[in-house]
Amino acid sequence: MFLALGAMIASCGGKKEEKKDGFEVSRTKTEDTKAQSKEGVPVDLDNKGVGPITDLDFPEEINEEMAARGKAKFDAICVACHMIDQRMIGPALKGVYDRRSPEWVMNMILNPDGMLKEDPIAKALLKEYNNAIMLNQNLTEDEARGVAEYLRTL
Repeated sequence: MFLALGAMIASCGGKKEEKKDGFEVSRTKTEDTKAQSKEGVPVDLDNKGVGPITDLDFPEEINEEMAARGKAKFDAICVACHMIDQRMIGPALKGVYDRRSPEWVMNMILNPDGMLKEDPIAKALLKEYNNAIMLNQNLTEDEARGVAEYLRTL
């Protein structure tokens, strides 16, 4: 009887682990002391970016006419890569001014090539979005300002 009990304990006690060829990925969540956006890219409202816009203060009231022109431009060219509320090829744009300065947004619209080469946030976003570059749409400053105004309404 003791022999049967000993055999049963020995057979149940050990777990066999199979070793598989290849590699194993272990993901653990880490806490970061810097604020980060949903993309995991740091929030930076002081960064003005690289480009022609060095100072932009939005008036308190949204210019509805300018925002309407900006929405039309956004719907014509930006929706290929951007959605309002969710990631696509590029980041979701709702609440962009909670993550980026108005100057940064305008410079990204007007000078995406320069931003992707020199701006640390643009470089981080490029990496986050699998190296999908933002193409230069050759907008005028007025057109870009309209898009920027539209983004305020989201």
